[in-house]
Amino acid sequence: MNTMSFGRKLLMLGFACIMWKCVSGCENGRSDNSEHCTDADECEDPVNVCGKHAECINTAGSFFCKCLNGFVHSKGMENFTVVDGQCVDVNECRQDKEICGQFSTCTNMIGNYSCTCNLGFVLTNSSDSNCVDIDECNVAESKNELICGQKGTCVNTPGSYWCKCAEGYTSYGIERTPCSELKCESFSGARRPAKSLGGLEGILAMMRNSCLALSNPSASGEGNAEGEALLEKLLTATDSILSPGPLDHSEGVSGLLGTVEKSILLIGPQLKRNTTRIESSETDAQIAVRRGKTLPTGPLHLSNENATLSTDWSTAAGTGPYPGFALAALLSYKNLEGSVNRSFEELKQDRNDSASFQIFSKVVSVVVSNPSTHSLKHHVNITFRHLQDMKESPELSYICAYWNEKGAWSTDGCHQQYSNATHTVCTCTHLSSFAVLMALYPMEPNFGLLVVTKIGLIISLLCLILSILTFKFCRSIQGTRNTIHLHLCICLFVADLIFLVGISQTKPEGGCRFVAAMLHFSFLGVFHWMLLEGVQLYRMVVLVFNATIRPLYLYVTGYGAPLAIVIISALIRPNGYGTEHHCWLSQSDGLIWSFFGPVCFIIVLNVFFFIITVWKLAQKFTSLNPDLSKLHKIKAFTVTAIAQMCVLGLMWVFGAFLFQSGLTAVEYIFTILNSLQGALVFFMHCLLSKQVREEYAHFLSCVCTPQKKRYSDFSSTNPSSSQSQGTRSGQHTGESQI
Repeated sequence: MNTMSFGRKLLMLGFACIMWKCVSGCENGRSDNSEHCTDADECEDPVNVCGKHAECINTAGSFFCKCLNGFVHSKGMENFTVVDGQCVDVNECRQDKEICGQFSTCTNMIGNYSCTCNLGFVLTNSSDSNCVDIDECNVAESKNELICGQKGTCVNTPGSYWCKCAEGYTSYGIERTPCSELKCESFSGARRPAKSLGGLEGILAMMRNSCLALSNPSASGEGNAEGEALLEKLLTATDSILSPGPLDHSEGVSGLLGTVEKSILLIGPQLKRNTTRIESSETDAQIAVRRGKTLPTGPLHLSNENATLSTDWSTAAGTGPYPGFALAALLSYKNLEGSVNRSFEELKQDRNDSASFQIFSKVVSVVVSNPSTHSLKHHVNITFRHLQDMKESPELSYICAYWNEKGAWSTDGCHQQYSNATHTVCTCTHLSSFAVLMALYPMEPNFGLLVVTKIGLIISLLCLILSILTFKFCRSIQGTRNTIHLHLCICLFVADLIFLVGISQTKPEGGCRFVAAMLHFSFLGVFHWMLLEGVQLYRMVVLVFNATIRPLYLYVTGYGAPLAIVIISALIRPNGYGTEHHCWLSQSDGLIWSFFGPVCFIIVLNVFFFIITVWKLAQKFTSLNPDLSKLHKIKAFTVTAIAQMCVLGLMWVFGAFLFQSGLTAVEYIFTILNSLQGALVFFMHCLLSKQVREEYAHFLSCVCTPQKKRYSDFSSTNPSSSQSQGTRSGQHTGESQI
C-alpha cells in the first residue's frame, strides 16, 4: 500500500459512519442496530502515520501532524499530514550565532545543539551556555607552577596568556610559550670564519639583530619579524655565498654550516605553520615545529629530493626542561659537495688504510631543538640518495660521515646500515652535517694471476725471440708475408715486455703515462700488421702477378697509423694515459676507445678480406687446371692467419674488461690467452712450416756434427745460394722477395 492511498483511507475512515450504518464490530463495540458511531484514533495506529521527528494529534474524525522541537516542516507548514512533506532538523547554530555566547563554540546535533567553551574559558555554574575566562596565571600560581619559566612573568589575556620575559630571554612572541634564553653573542661577527668567508659576516649581523629584537620585546609581546621572511633572507644570503663556486677552505665551510644551523634554531620557533618548506638555488629546507604544554611524541619524518630524516619527536625535543615547543629541520645543500671533497686527512688517519675517498651524496644538515645532540638516546636514520648509480664492487664501499668541528670528515658515531646502487641509509647517535663518502680500495693483487702472468709472458717473450730470429735469418721463407710476420712479432714482443715490467709502475706519473702510451702504440701496431697480412693474402689470391706490397707502404701502415692515433689521443686526452692502479688507458673519459675502436675496425675489415680470400680459393680449386701446390700453400697461409686473428682478437675481447673489478674469471682467461700469444705465433708460423722445420733440422745438424764448415742458410753469405733459396721461396709462395 503506497503512502497516498494509505492517507486517503485514514481521512475516509473518520466519517465512515455518516455514509454507512454501523454494524457489529464498530468502534467501542456498538451493536449492529445502533445508530451512533464513535471516532477512531488514527494516532494509535502501530504505523507512525506522521513519519520521523513529528507527533500525531488526533481530532474528531481526523488527525494532523506537528514537528517536534528542534525540527521544522520542509515546506514551512505548522500542521500537516504525511502527504504534505516531512520534518527536517533545525540548525540552531546557524540561525542564532550568539546562541552559545561569545567564548563558546556551537555544535549542531539532530534536533538539538551543544555549546563548548573555547580554549582558556570554562562554563559558569549558573548557566550552561555562558563561558568565562580562565585566569591561567592565578591557577599556575596557586599550584606553584612556573608556566613562563624562571625568567618570565605571566600576563593573563582573554582565553590565553603570554609570557613577559626578562632581558636576554624570549617567548618568540607566541602565546603560552615559556621564556627561553637567547645567546645572541653566538652570532658575533668577530670570529675568524666570518672574516675569512665573504658574506658570512652579513648573515651573522642579520641574525644578531633579530636575536636582540627578540630579547627586548614590547609590552604587548609583538613587533618581532615573521619567521618565514627571516628564513627566506637567510637562504638568500647563503645562496650569495655558495653561488660563485666551491669554497676555498674547510674553515669557511665550518663557519657557514654552523651559522646556518644556529640561525634555524632561532628562526624555527617564529614560524607560524607546523611544517614549512622553502627552496632556493643552493639549498632546500624543511622545518617542522610542534607547540604545547606537553612534550610531543610520535614519529618524525622529513624529506627532500636528496635525503630523508627518520626519528621521533622525543629525540628532537630532548629530555631537559621543555621550552613549550620542539623543532626539527632537514637542510640539503645542492652544490656544497664540491667544497668538501678534499678534507679526508683525518679520515685516512683514523682508518689507516689505502682507500681513496670522494663525496657521493649531497651534504645534509639535521637541526633539532634538543640542546644535547652529541649523544642521543635513540639513533637517527638518514637516507641519502647517491650522486650517481653505482653497481656493487669488492673495491667499493660507502661510508657515513659527518663534518666535525675541525673542518674534516669523520665517522665517529655514524655507521652504514644499508646500501644499494642508488641509496645509503646511515644511523647516527649525534646530529650535525652529514654526507655519504665513496671509498675506493686498491685492487688486491692475485697471487695466482701474478704467477700465470709472469711465467706466461716469459715463455711468450722467448718464443717471440725465436720467431724474430727465424723470420730475420731463415732465407727460404723471405718475402712480403715474412716481413709482416717479423714486424708483428717485434710489436708483440715490445708490448709484452713493457706489460711485464711496467703495467703496475704508477709512480712517477710521467713514467706511467709513457708506459701507457707505449702499450697503446705497440698493441695497435700488432693489429695493423695483422691487417696487412689480411690484405696480402687477399692480393695473393686475387692478383696473380705482382702481389707484393712495397716496404714503404708496409711501414707507414704498420707503424705510422698507430703513431698518429697515439699522438692525437695524447693531445686530446693527455690525462687519460695512466690510471690510479695501472699504466693503461683510462676508461672514465672514453680514451679507451682510441684503442678498441681501431681494433674492432681492423677485425671487421680482416674478416671481410678472409671471407673474400676463402671464396676465391674455393673458386680456384674448382677450376679446370688449378695450381694445387700454390693453392694449398695459400690455403695454409689463410688458415694460420685466421687462427692468429682469432687468438689475438679473442684475447682483447676479454682484455676490454681486464681493468674492471670483480671479474676474476675474465682476468684468468685474458692472462692465459695473453701468455700464449708468443707461443702460438711461434707454433703457427714456425713449427707448422715445413721449410722452417727443415732449416731448424739443418741448423741443429750443423751445430751437433763437428765439421769444418758450420754455416747454415741462416748466416750464409754465398750469393748463389741465397739467390737459389730466394728463387725457391718465390716459387713456393708466388711472391717476390722484399
